[in-house]
Amino acid sequence: MSDIADPNPPEIGTAELPPPDPEVEAELEQIEENFAASGPLVGIIAGTNEDLARMLPAEEYLAEQGIASEVRVMDAPDAVGEYCEGARAKGLKAIVVGAAMSTALPGVAAAHTDLPVIGVPLVGEGLDSGDALLATVQVPAATPVAGVAIDGAESAGVLAARIITA
Repeated sequence: MSDIADPNPPEIGTAELPPPDPEVEAELEQIEENFAASGPLVGIIAGTNEDLARMLPAEEYLAEQGIASEVRVMDAPDAVGEYCEGARAKGLKAIVVGAAMSTALPGVAAAHTDLPVIGVPLVGEGLDSGDALLATVQVPAATPVAGVAIDGAESAGVLAARIITA
């Protein structure tokens, strides 16, 4: 081994690299696909068991598109906040929230995450459609909630899919 420096070293960034090994490239692509598909990308929160049936069209649409989601029933603001705080670490890319009796839950979710939150206004006992819509989207500044049609869980699924695939 010589201690003499090469009098004509290659310029930085000009050295030729060997071509990528197709087998290694294919294996890396498979690892990336498996990693991306290893968990849910959308969290769906229903306020009550009664709301759950009205929120399932979001999950059904996402499943048809090959997008994994998880559905939770929770109406306690603390539980929703805790779930949303850990959502990014779990690999979620968007959160869909609908609750007839706790129409503020989308805002609670948005206050605890920087992920996109989609609120689904659900009409409930003593709550007409206008009230449900306003309660879902009237949130404090810098706490964005995207709103969809009243009882529009499927639309929320479509929007979540568009966000993820954009």
